[in-house]
Amino acid sequence: MLKTKLIHPEIMAALSLCGHGSKVLIADGNYPLAEKSGNAQKVYLGLCPGTPTVTQVLEAIHSVCEIEKAEVMKTPDGSEPEIYPEFKKELPDLDLTVLGQYEFYDACMAENVVQLAISTGEKRTYANILLTIGCA
Repeated sequence: MLKTKLIHPEIMAALSLCGHGSKVLIADGNYPLAEKSGNAQKVYLGLCPGTPTVTQVLEAIHSVCEIEKAEVMKTPDGSEPEIYPEFKKELPDLDLTVLGQYEFYDACMAENVVQLAISTGEKRTYANILLTIGCA
């Protein structure tokens, strides 16, 4: 049995193929994953509204991977989404790179860059994070 926080077989397999600079998208339940994640392997985890949250998936992935960069989506009015403090708590040594909505979509659809895209049951809006995998 695995002893890590992450036990999902498809996600573990996809992460094992990632290298330095590979990207992983963790998206809220509102994110158009099929249209805005390019050729990435897609995993749909949403069990019911609110389960799992983006933060829960981030914690599990961070338990097995080094993360060197985190990009998030800017709200139209420039306000900080309620999930950002949770991202900062999980990734205290990183500054969140804030991208405009369409700039974020473009980053998530970059050819051969985003390796894995995960849809969650997260209900909060603008609760999407694009992670860049670092060196071990």
